[in-house]
Amino acid sequence: MTGLMLVALSMGMQNEPKQAWRESFQVDRASLADTGRNRYFILEPGFRLYLERGKDTLTVSVLDETRLVDGVKTRIVEERETEGGRMTEVSRNYFAIDRATTDVYYFGEDVDVYRNGKVTGHEGAWLAGVNGARFGLMMPGKPVAGDRYYQEIAPKVAMDRAEIISVTEEFRVLAGVFKGCLHTRESSALESGYEDKWYAPDVGLIRDGGLVLVKIDPGKP
Repeated sequence: MTGLMLVALSMGMQNEPKQAWRESFQVDRASLADTGRNRYFILEPGFRLYLERGKDTLTVSVLDETRLVDGVKTRIVEERETEGGRMTEVSRNYFAIDRATTDVYYFGEDVDVYRNGKVTGHEGAWLAGVNGARFGLMMPGKPVAGDRYYQEIAPKVAMDRAEIISVTEEFRVLAGVFKGCLHTRESSALESGYEDKWYAPDVGLIRDGGLVLVKIDPGKP
C-alpha cells in the first residue's frame, strides 16, 4: 500500500462522523439492583478508592446505604474532595445496576460545596424524576470505543456525557500497573472543555484528571 493511500485512509477515518450522544436507555426497571459490579464499576458496600494529586484528594466510597429515586432503589456512592487539605465538596451519588446487562445507571446526586470549612452551596445537585431530570448511563456493561452517552440528564443543571476513547490501554499509577483500561472523555452540554478519566478492570476509577489512584480498600471479604 502506498504512502498516499495510507494518508487518504487515515484522513477518511478522522473525518468519519461521530455517533450521536445517546440520551434514552431502554431499561427493565425490575432488573435494576442496588448492588453488583461490571468490569469497570463496583457497586458493593464497603468498597473504597483513594486518589491523590499532591495535597488534593478524592475518596470514593460505596456506602451501606440506599435511597429510592424515581421509583428505583439505588446505592449511595459518596465522593469526598479536598484541595490543599481542605474539604471542597461532598457528593452522595445514586446508582443502580442492571442484573442482565451490568450497565450502571446514574439517578442523581446531592451535593455540598464547601469553602473555608462551611457549606456554601449545592451546585450540580439533581434527581431523576424531579424537574424533568432523567437517569443517565454511568458505565456500560460492555463498553465499546466510539460509544457516546449522557451520564446526567438534568436540563440547565447537569448534562454530563462521556465518550469511550479506548478499552485497551495500559496505565501505571501509584497503586499499580493495570491493563485493559477504559479511557473516557467527559464533557458537558452546558459548558466547554472536557476531562479524561481512566478505569481499570475489577477496580474502577484509577485516574481523574490529575488525580491518580494510590490505594484500594475492597471492604469486607
